[in-house]
Amino acid sequence: MAKRSFAKIGVSSRRSTFFIVVAFILLAAVIAVFGLTIPIPGRAGLSRIKGAPDIRFGIDIRGGVEAVFTPRDYAGEVTSEQMDAASRVINQRLDALQILDREVIVGSGDDRITVRFPWRSDEVDFNPEEALQELGQMALLTFRSPNGDVLLTGADVAKAFFAVDPTYNQPIVALELNADGAGKFEEATRRYLGQTIGIYMDEILISDPVVEAVITGGESVIQGGFTPESATDLAQKINAGALPFALEATSSSTISPMLGQNSLRIMIMAGLAAFILISLFLLLYYRLPGMVAVFSLLAQISGILLAIAIPQQTLTLQGMAGIILSIGLGVDANVIISERIKEEIRGGASLPLALTNGFERAFSSVWDGNVTVAIAAIVLMVFGSGTMLSFGYSLLVGVILNGITGVWLTRLMIGSLAAQPKLRSHWLYGGFGKGKAVQHV
Repeated sequence: MAKRSFAKIGVSSRRSTFFIVVAFILLAAVIAVFGLTIPIPGRAGLSRIKGAPDIRFGIDIRGGVEAVFTPRDYAGEVTSEQMDAASRVINQRLDALQILDREVIVGSGDDRITVRFPWRSDEVDFNPEEALQELGQMALLTFRSPNGDVLLTGADVAKAFFAVDPTYNQPIVALELNADGAGKFEEATRRYLGQTIGIYMDEILISDPVVEAVITGGESVIQGGFTPESATDLAQKINAGALPFALEATSSSTISPMLGQNSLRIMIMAGLAAFILISLFLLLYYRLPGMVAVFSLLAQISGILLAIAIPQQTLTLQGMAGIILSIGLGVDANVIISERIKEEIRGGASLPLALTNGFERAFSSVWDGNVTVAIAAIVLMVFGSGTMLSFGYSLLVGVILNGITGVWLTRLMIGSLAAQPKLRSHWLYGGFGKGKAVQHV
């Protein structure tokens, strides 16, 4: 005969858990709405945790900048392959800056690249020329011998990034070259072993490392006297110059938003009104689980806003659609759980058994819905670009938070409330009449 044992039923947690969770949710909501400025221990100055006022909105909401770039001082005819390579570098640079709402257009049959991107969240002067500085330098990167001969150009660089030497735990710059650049660099390091190879942006020397060994395979490091900030700065400059030729902005202008600030305020007010109406419905129809659902949704919305504001992801109209869709999934998850609990209560189950069965039977439906939407969001982020990345990012973040708040936090809060003797009435969980208090198991 199979071995049997007694098991505890009920969704239980400590009585204080609900109040602790609610306190954290309210704190997150305040930071998400207003942001937070805090002192940095051991350092002068303040650090800001970005909130809703710091969100970078897309061109369609707040407007932006349009600039036209052309090759500068380039001898010879520019090919379409070179222009495509330059546009890819600019796109990679915009991706690194989390500027998702942008357009990088290579003119057909000419040598112009048109770039459109939104204003920064802290922009006050709305000066296109100053805004272009965010894109970084468009100068030509060259690696030169001690006598000034050009050994490699930015076209030979795949990428550079900050790293830490595992042996000495010191900041370094890791450099990766493409196939053509790897061959050139091997020959250069063999010829100039023990000498310096200068790295230039146009005619400005940005680094002058000594060749300590013949480097094969196209991977090397630049080390010596770096701080994390200086190593990151050098890596960014090398990446910025990874262009087949230098570019200059021949014109720049301001792009007007399709929606004005008044439209944005109306959208925010509509969102607040919808949240209030949904909260009232949940409270009146589902009672105690409805109150828990309201806090769960508040946690989800706060998390989404922080996940967009802190890394400065660009929020477009498509991104807002992703937020609305994920919040809808959050409402759906809480409704399913509340309905399951109510059905169990009205079917005659005890409160502990009703809570256990309610969550277990609702979990598969909530899980299936979230997983399928998460897969779609990941596909959009992997294969999409621009505004599709904004939609996919906000949707994926919302779905992940829905799994955390709509299932786990909801379970914790309801279990904590059910541990309160005065909150064990079946009526509070959707039962008929006042019900009878049930001994908690």
